[in-house]
Amino acid sequence: MSTGTAPVDERDEGGADHHVFWADEVADRIEARDPDDPIIIKGGISPSGVPHLGNVNEIMRGYFVAQVLRDRDHEVRQVFTADDRDPLRKLPRKLADLDGSIVDLGDVNAGALGRNLGKPYTDIPDPFDCCGSYGEHFSNLIQQSADLLGVPIDVMSNTEMYESGALEDVTRELLTNAETARDVLAEYQDKVDGEYIPFNPICEECGKVTETVTDFDVENGTVEYVCTDLKAGDNTIDGCGHEGTATLREGKLPWRFEWPAQWKTLDVDFEPFGKDHAEGSWPSGEDIARNVMDFEPPVPMTYEWFTLNGKPFSSSEGNIVLVSEVLELLEPEVLRYFFTKDPNKARDFDIGRLDLLVDEFDRFERIYFGEENADERETALAERIYPMVVSEIRPERIRIPYTFAAILGMTDDPELREEIARKEGHIPDDAPDWAVEEALARVERAQTWAQRTSNEYDYDLKRTEMPEAAINAETATALDELADFIEAGHDGDEIQEEIYETAKRHDIDMGEFFGTGYRLFFDEDQGPKLGPFLSNLDREFVLRRLRREG
Repeated sequence: MSTGTAPVDERDEGGADHHVFWADEVADRIEARDPDDPIIIKGGISPSGVPHLGNVNEIMRGYFVAQVLRDRDHEVRQVFTADDRDPLRKLPRKLADLDGSIVDLGDVNAGALGRNLGKPYTDIPDPFDCCGSYGEHFSNLIQQSADLLGVPIDVMSNTEMYESGALEDVTRELLTNAETARDVLAEYQDKVDGEYIPFNPICEECGKVTETVTDFDVENGTVEYVCTDLKAGDNTIDGCGHEGTATLREGKLPWRFEWPAQWKTLDVDFEPFGKDHAEGSWPSGEDIARNVMDFEPPVPMTYEWFTLNGKPFSSSEGNIVLVSEVLELLEPEVLRYFFTKDPNKARDFDIGRLDLLVDEFDRFERIYFGEENADERETALAERIYPMVVSEIRPERIRIPYTFAAILGMTDDPELREEIARKEGHIPDDAPDWAVEEALARVERAQTWAQRTSNEYDYDLKRTEMPEAAINAETATALDELADFIEAGHDGDEIQEEIYETAKRHDIDMGEFFGTGYRLFFDEDQGPKLGPFLSNLDREFVLRRLRREG
C-alpha cells in the first residue's frame, strides 16, 4: 500500500539541484506543496540517555531549512517533540545534569530509575532531584542545547499532548480504522497479529505501559486492557496482571502510529531524520499517513549520522559530548558551520583535530569577506551560508589562528597574550575593542581544547622567569647559533630542520638538544614540535631565552 516515496535526494521539476546549499533544495520541495504559514518543521527524540551532540543533528538540519524559508518571507515554527511517554526499558549508564556535566549512574539517585522500569519517563522521578520528572530533565537539556546554538525551537512533551487531549482525535481515528491500521502495519512488522490494537494503556495499578488491549470503545474513548509483560530488548519487564479500563489520555500510541499522529496533529510540513528511520519507521509512517489517516506526510530528509572521534556516539561506552562541552572549545558559529555540511555524507567530529575545523571555518569566513581567493563554488557557498551561521555580519571581526591561540594559552597573563598577538600581526593596531576581546576569547577555548586532549599545546610556558637548565659550553654555542638563525627570519619548518643541523654540527645528542629547548621554555623534558612552536612566539622573547638572557 505504500507509495514508496524516497526520503533522500529528491529534486523538484525545475531542477533544484543547481543550488549550492542543500537546505535550498529542501525548501524548494516544501514550497512545491504550497504550504500555509506558519510552516512547521519538526524533529523528535526519546529521552533514553544523554542528549549529546549527535542528537542535535536533527535540530540543526531543521534550523537551516527554517532559515532558508524565512529568507523567502515565510513564517516558520520549529518544534521538537520529546517522546517522554515512552516507557523506560533499560537503565542508562551515563546521565547529564543541567550544568552539562556527564555523570555515571552511581553518582545520582539510580533507584529512582531502577524502581520504575516500564513506566513513562514523565512518571519517573528525576534522579538529580532538580526537575519534575526524568522526562522533564531530559527535555530541559534538549532546550538548553538549542538555546546555546541560538536555534529557536519549541520542545513539546508527548505526555502533555496526550493529557491535554491534543492527540485524542487522531487516536480515535486510528482505533476507528483499527483493522486497516493492523493490515498496513503487518506489512512492516511480523509481530502484528489479528488481535493487534494500536494503543498502549498505562496500567492504573502499577503505572507501567502495557501493550495488551482486549477491547475498545471509540465513542466513549476507552480501552480495556490487561497489564502484561513488556519486552525490552533481550530482557522482560514484568506486568502486574491487572485488568482495567483506560481513557485515550491514559496511554500512548505505538511508535509506528505515534509518529504520523504527531505529523497530523501538529500539521508538520517537513521533518529530517536519521538513516535508521529511512529503512524502518518512515516507510510505514508515510503508508499509515496516506492509507489509514488520509493525509499527506511531511517532506522528508534523511541525514547520515556522524561519529565522535572515529567511533559511534554511545552513552553506554562513554563516547558522547554535549553541546555545552563543545562550546567550551570553539565558538557557536564554528559548530553551526559544521552542521551546514552535506547531510548525505558521513563525517567525524574529531575533538583531537578541532583545529582543522576551526581553520576551515576561518577560511570560509575570509572567503565570504573577499579576503581569500576561492573557486566559484566555494565563493557561492560562503555567500549563501555565512549569514546563517553568525549572529551578526561584522567585517572588523578578528580570528586568531586556533593553534596560535593554544600557544597563547600557555601563559595566563591576558596582557601578555594580547601583546604577543599584536606583535605577530594577528591583531591590527586599529582593531575595535570588542573585536580584540572576542579574538582573545578564543585563547581560553583553545587552551581548554589543549588540556582536554592533552595535546602538544598542553604545556605551561615559563615566560616570567627562566627555568634552571644545565647547559655546557658546546650546547650554549649551539643555542646561540640557533638564535642567530631565528633572528635572520625563517619559518617553523626551517627552524625545525636547523635544530637538527645545529645539534649535528656540534655533535650533541639530538634528544638532549631538544630536551634543553623544552626545559628553557617549559621546564619540561618534552613539548610541542619545537620549530613551529618557536616560530609562533614573539621573536624577541625566543631570542632572549635561547641566549639565556631571561
